[in-house]
Amino acid sequence: MARASLARGLLWISVLASVFSLPARSFYLPGVAPEDFHTGDELKVKVNKLTSTKTQLPYSFYSLPLCRPPKIVDSTENLGEVLRGDRIENSPYLFKMREPQMCKIVCHTKLNEKTTKAFKEKIDDEYRVNMILDNLPLVVPIPRLDQENSVVYQQGFHVGLKGQYAGTKDQKHFIHNHLSFTVKYHKDLQTDSARIVGFEVKPYSVKHEYEGEWKGENTRLTTCDPHAKRAVTSSETPQEVENKQDIIFTYDVEFKESDVKWASRWDTYLLMADDQIHWFSIVNSLMIVLFLSGMVAMIMLRTLYRDISKYNQLETQEEAQEETGWKLVHGDVFRPPSNSDWLCVYVGTGVQFFGMLLVTMIFAVLGFLSPSNRGGLMTAMLLLFVFMGLFAGYAATRLFKMFKGTEWKKIALKTAFMFPASVFVVFFILNALIWGEKSSGAVPFGTMFALVFLWFGISVPLVFVGGYLGFKKPAIEDPVKTNKIPRQIPEQAWYMNPAFSILIGGILPFGAVFIELFFILTSIWLHQFYYIFGFLFIVFVILIITCAEITVVLCYFQLCSEDYLWWWRSYLTAGSSALYLFLYAAFYFFTKLEITKPVSGILYFGYMLIGSYGFFVLTGTIGFYACFWFTRLIYSSVKID
Repeated sequence: MARASLARGLLWISVLASVFSLPARSFYLPGVAPEDFHTGDELKVKVNKLTSTKTQLPYSFYSLPLCRPPKIVDSTENLGEVLRGDRIENSPYLFKMREPQMCKIVCHTKLNEKTTKAFKEKIDDEYRVNMILDNLPLVVPIPRLDQENSVVYQQGFHVGLKGQYAGTKDQKHFIHNHLSFTVKYHKDLQTDSARIVGFEVKPYSVKHEYEGEWKGENTRLTTCDPHAKRAVTSSETPQEVENKQDIIFTYDVEFKESDVKWASRWDTYLLMADDQIHWFSIVNSLMIVLFLSGMVAMIMLRTLYRDISKYNQLETQEEAQEETGWKLVHGDVFRPPSNSDWLCVYVGTGVQFFGMLLVTMIFAVLGFLSPSNRGGLMTAMLLLFVFMGLFAGYAATRLFKMFKGTEWKKIALKTAFMFPASVFVVFFILNALIWGEKSSGAVPFGTMFALVFLWFGISVPLVFVGGYLGFKKPAIEDPVKTNKIPRQIPEQAWYMNPAFSILIGGILPFGAVFIELFFILTSIWLHQFYYIFGFLFIVFVILIITCAEITVVLCYFQLCSEDYLWWWRSYLTAGSSALYLFLYAAFYFFTKLEITKPVSGILYFGYMLIGSYGFFVLTGTIGFYACFWFTRLIYSSVKID
């Protein structure tokens, strides 16, 4: 019976996850409408930032001496795009719908010492050029070695590459100066219009030659000639990057009809090649949950039921004096902890963080935050965090009132500033480092002002409104009275030492999420798409259950050993999983990333420190509320004279 119900449960989870993990299909996302093109319509190719996984410092496309249009026009970017370092601008590449072009000259440039150095630095750091057509990013198709007729897509193409001439050992730098574009479109048979469903490129390095004088776009090249149908198909005679070299930039564009519909055009970008690993992650996490659930069930149903029945049957004073275990500390268990105001602040911040993540994931699972809405995820998270300040203030002052506190405004002020201020200081230092590197990832002054306005103009007032509402509510009554004189805590066994039990408590919540964490880190630092929010949502639910259960188990053991200082320990027990997250981030840095620049390393650890801090307040708050509910439940179930 039990096996059958477990199998049915796993089946339902698999069905839900398979539905959730699919990209949004068959409906258009808000604000992303399809555009129809007819033969001959102009297609505007836009350029985005240059990116590198080795430096993590984005640069604007025109920071390199590449071909420019007569006038550079910036596209308007949302808050999330600016924070990501996106700089979307127009380009000199002009296509016409369903009109192939061959060996089109873009520009001709002569290198000097400064431009040669710039190109070589970007090639050494493996920078990629990113472009956009009809909101689709440019990708390079790379055949998979393990599967025939299967390709993986990499965002953007390398600025160039390093190599050697045959018979020499000297490393030379070569630039990709010929781009062979492929635009895939889906044709409407009734109207003859078409929608763009794919944008691919194959980059080549070609030392172009021409006869006679240079006549701009009308120059006839000998290495690539549309009249003689001579196309570039390899990089056999590559273009070297050296001082005083002439470089001619060219491109081809080919149009291919595709069966892929516009609503499903992102599917090829987002299809997971490794969904089995995600299933392993889910099953691994479920095993942890089932193990913990079994322990909690045993404590709640067997031990506690027996304890409560025994305590409630005690009739004589002599028997009552022989009390042992968790009932013995009933007069101290709800004694306010030391630094109770800071506990209230951290709990309030955790509620704010939890609300932001929950609503963000619901929107993401429903398909509103797809990668086609660039910067949408970050913008949504920022705005939700600001508006969740209402719940932060409410939770903090409600708890503060239970601790017999009176100055709720102080708590609201600390809640409004503690987490955002510490994150803002780290962010400001990192931004100064990025600015020093002249990277486009540096947040402009206007955006910084917008962030400060969101904080002071919206978040802080909302925290105070929530604080006022929380403090106005009647105080939460303790189920048992607290003694005036605190009870002495007996000497504890080594395994009940606070530091040891806190560190042990963080292992299982981290274990439930660490496989999914690998994919999240890969998407952030290796610039890959992450759109498996269905899996992530299931893992998030498992994380909540794991944090709650491990805290309840360790809290019960703590109370049984007559140690009633559970308030802070319950928060730190689940919150210690953030320490393991940061250690895993360090392991990922040294094993998976090839970051060599000190500034890039500081950026990585700075951002991971912010992420770990957020994870700490999230998991700590979940653990605290689980233990809070558990202690109130058990102490309200026994008769106490």
